Amino acid sequence: MNSHIGLHQDTTPKHVDSEFPAREWGARLRGPFEGDHPGAFQEPSTRPTPLRIHDAFVPSPITSLDRLFGPQQQVRVMAKLDLLQVSGSTKERTAASLLAGLMERGELQPGGTVVESTSGNLGSALARQCALLGVRMIAVVDEFANVAALQAMKAYGARVVRVPTPEDGNRLRARVLKVAELLEEIPGAVTTNQYGNPDNARAHDLTTMPEFVSALGAPPDRMYVAVSTTGTLLGCQHAIERAGWPTVLVAVDAAGSVLFDGERGERRLPGLGAGFVTELSRHTRPGAVRRITEADMVRGCRMLARREGILSGASTGAIVAAIGQDLDAMEAGTTVGMLVHDGGLPYLPTVYDDDWVSANIGDVDALDTSLDLANPFTAR
Repeated sequence: MNSHIGLHQDTTPKHVDSEFPAREWGARLRGPFEGDHPGAFQEPSTRPTPLRIHDAFVPSPITSLDRLFGPQQQVRVMAKLDLLQVSGSTKERTAASLLAGLMERGELQPGGTVVESTSGNLGSALARQCALLGVRMIAVVDEFANVAALQAMKAYGARVVRVPTPEDGNRLRARVLKVAELLEEIPGAVTTNQYGNPDNARAHDLTTMPEFVSALGAPPDRMYVAVSTTGTLLGCQHAIERAGWPTVLVAVDAAGSVLFDGERGERRLPGLGAGFVTELSRHTRPGAVRRITEADMVRGCRMLARREGILSGASTGAIVAAIGQDLDAMEAGTTVGMLVHDGGLPYLPTVYDDDWVSANIGDVDALDTSLDLANPFTAR
């Protein structure tokens, strides 16, 4: 598999006048994003010893999920394991690109402050990388933020600001308004603005999709991507369009999300969908959109865990459900790509907890019984 690890070799001068020399500060984080659209990373002829590979993201492998839909599965499902990132999610890529962009433009300086609205994963990744850069991080969250992610942010030294649910129920907008308020209050503070910053999409344009195709040896016929800011989707779209790959890009959204003309509704599980139309989403052109209920997200997560031994988060469970819904219409031999956006440990108290599912989703026994079917997502 192609790798950018060679870009992370230690280039720090032996004698410096400042703790954060301007030319070297954040160099390892910025490295993968320097240059114009390099495409797939090329394996160096002689790989240097990677002294530090944890400053940003790491190239993740892909794996074949040949047990997912039973022994009669006629398509090849290939999953990119971004749950193996240091903070546990593909948001490591997003955080690295967002911070690199701020540094490239001179907006973020050593000792500065980064403020971002987050439901969990990006906050964890930003908090971790800000700790490495020596800058402060303030995460603005709401009451549905993942508890484990909040604990991780605090462990990395971030300050967590929680906003109450407003009367209109739009928690995402309330978080964004709080970010704007904090930027006014804190001198020199900047926001990574994951909802409208093109550096969000850049991460997946230059790394996620090229890595996938390089590891597979060819573009997949269909690529399923979960959406919230839509940065991952847009980045994959840019890579597909630039290379001319014939891949059909499928946006996997939550029922209750307003993205792609969706109808607003209550959403309990974080990390999938949005309460307002993000700026990045205005530039996306998915070949198809699949809206997944929270019951099917839970079903998808549990199915992936029990059949493939992969404990994933709700957004990945939604992708499993979306593939299951489309499966009967796919030709035999179709290659399906998907992202395992994050790991499932933070979801043990919700998605994988029978009492929580019974109280918030529905009949947990009926849900589990449906997993005896080869494909529980066909018409029921």
